[in-house]
Amino acid sequence: MEQPPTIRRAELIAALSHALDLTEGQPRGHCIRVCWLGMQIGIGLNLSTEELVQLYYALLLKDLGCSSNAARICQLYLTDDHKFKADFKRIDGSLSQALRFVISHTGLESSMAERFRAVVNIMRNGGQISRELIEARCHRGADIARQMNFGEDVAEAIQNLDEHWDGSGKPVGLHGRAIPLASQIALLAQVADVFYMISGREAATQEIESRSGTWFDPKLVEMFMSLAEWDEVWETLSSPSLADKVLALEPEEHTQLADDDYLDSVSKGFAMVVDSKSPFTAGHSERVAVYTDLIAENLGFDAGHRRWLRRAALLHDIGKLAISNTILDKPSKLNDVEYAQIKTHSKLSAEILSGIPAFHNIVAVAGGHHERLDGKGYPFGLTESQINLETRIVTVADVFDALTADRPYRKAMGIDEALRIMAKEVGTAFDPTCLNALVAALDQTKIAAA
Repeated sequence: MEQPPTIRRAELIAALSHALDLTEGQPRGHCIRVCWLGMQIGIGLNLSTEELVQLYYALLLKDLGCSSNAARICQLYLTDDHKFKADFKRIDGSLSQALRFVISHTGLESSMAERFRAVVNIMRNGGQISRELIEARCHRGADIARQMNFGEDVAEAIQNLDEHWDGSGKPVGLHGRAIPLASQIALLAQVADVFYMISGREAATQEIESRSGTWFDPKLVEMFMSLAEWDEVWETLSSPSLADKVLALEPEEHTQLADDDYLDSVSKGFAMVVDSKSPFTAGHSERVAVYTDLIAENLGFDAGHRRWLRRAALLHDIGKLAISNTILDKPSKLNDVEYAQIKTHSKLSAEILSGIPAFHNIVAVAGGHHERLDGKGYPFGLTESQINLETRIVTVADVFDALTADRPYRKAMGIDEALRIMAKEVGTAFDPTCLNALVAALDQTKIAAA
């Protein structure tokens, strides 16, 4: 198989950070903009080269754990997780703002009784609920950073993103210089970008200044306010060349290429982000990768071919980060509008991956894993001659895992039942060669385990 082009680690992470923007309900490029602002602060503070490298990746990956609390937010607040997260970033944590936020965001489309019960629960247990949500996000993000081979400094910066200078933050209430400097810078840059994108430069600077001594180290705020006087700092945020400028901020002597091992680690890491979004998809991407590899092995694919196909399987659902858990976890039938939203995820997967040269050979698989041989699939309605073999393999693996796992609307099926259902759609939905290869591989696994 053709070898994918080489790519810098920074370029790979920056491109994939757009997926994190989706699940946080932020405008595209949020993590990139935060990286630009945060690195200006780090440079202004004369941080060492090593410190700047750690800061650089902590800024790009600050939201790695963001999907892990989405389902819980929907369950507790009876609301869309994307809008909830986007709006939550705008409050300062004061009691009055918190009360208004809860009332204005809880159960707006639920019955009055359901909404009342939800609001009462949050009022009674708000502190514990908030701590649990942030703790889940922070610890999951740190764990995924470690999976992606980042050091403890980057992991701890992500883990402590929501701590505040005065000790009022979460999850553990660290105070002052006990909070990693990279965490402090990342939170400040995040708040600045959120308010800049909503209301502009003046609103961003006012918000940062108002949180001096509470959320932020006053000396850090002074540095930011000094930088904020420069027009270039803000103009770059909306510049078409922003991504290139952010890539240029990575210290040159620490620039590394993403080799095959690193591509594997990053693929697995972002698969963990995707699978953390819903309890019903926990482990889904990794299992699809396993079934994909079993089919590919049975069909005689060589090691290199199987390797990049596993990456395709791991990342095939990355577009689901843009779908609210109110839809993903709905226990009843989706309405037409909700189903239309679900159908956008494969196209979004392709769009995210298409910006990464090293993943060019998996774009078609990610975008086409819900296509059918009879042309009745989505998002493009491709027909048999337009769907490549690799996509057909992932489609079989994806549906098999979906049938044999719990879903919000049904319990998991047994293997034999799932295969019988799939056999009925051979030639219309599924490629017979791929399904036969899966059956053969599963039979060989049973024999080996006997």
